[in-house]
Amino acid sequence: MNDFTLPQPQLAYKNAEFLASGAARPVRILSEYLAPLEALQREHVHDTVVFFGSARMREDGPLGRYYTAARELARLLALWSRTLPPNTHRFAVCTGGGGGIMEAANRGAAEAGERSLGFNISLPMEQRPNPYVTPELCFEFHYFFMRKLWFSHLARALIAFPGGFGTLDELFGTLTLAQTGKLDRKPVILLYGTDYWKRLVDFEALVEHGMISPEDLALFRYADDPQEALELLKQSLSVEVGEATPAFAKSMGTDCPKED
Repeated sequence: MNDFTLPQPQLAYKNAEFLASGAARPVRILSEYLAPLEALQREHVHDTVVFFGSARMREDGPLGRYYTAARELARLLALWSRTLPPNTHRFAVCTGGGGGIMEAANRGAAEAGERSLGFNISLPMEQRPNPYVTPELCFEFHYFFMRKLWFSHLARALIAFPGGFGTLDELFGTLTLAQTGKLDRKPVILLYGTDYWKRLVDFEALVEHGMISPEDLALFRYADDPQEALELLKQSLSVEVGEATPAFAKSMGTDCPKED
């Protein structure tokens, strides 16, 4: 009789060491698509209004007026969405889940008694989800590009408040998708804080130098007041309220096979 020990192999999908390895990176990337997809379908979230802006913005800081404005606009938007017929899409407030402008928007939605989403990103400085995100709609991402995919996937509108590198990255990513026709439906894009954005980005100079077309300036609008911003959103979003449009924007070219 021998003393051989029978091998006890581990299932690959239960092997934590493998899942954390470089070889399993595609599995981790796919998980950051499939897990939110399943959760959002379960929670019946079909479309969003995304708030971008600085995580460094404090309510009691020198630019606290933007925090207050984001909070109020999110509250007004959530209250308006509640008045829509029950068979229409609801425009859920969505943020990056962190502090500053993101916290303000989630807070405003919560104060209106509505749910809101938070797509948080794991960072070296340990950004934590703010307490106003609806728990079942709070997601954690490792990969920036998967987080950005989810921002654009459901967005019917995007409101960019003053922010830094992250806000600029998210804003210009969305502008590029809209400009190049990579989205079946172009989201409404509002730049909140005219003075800030016109000083930061000279869009007219881009036209003068031939870097963008004059019609590209129509991809976005400016707003400086929560009520004004809400009216701009209502004018644009109300066109789609009663339409059975696809829940997800697709990035399919005309020469590509249609998605199922």
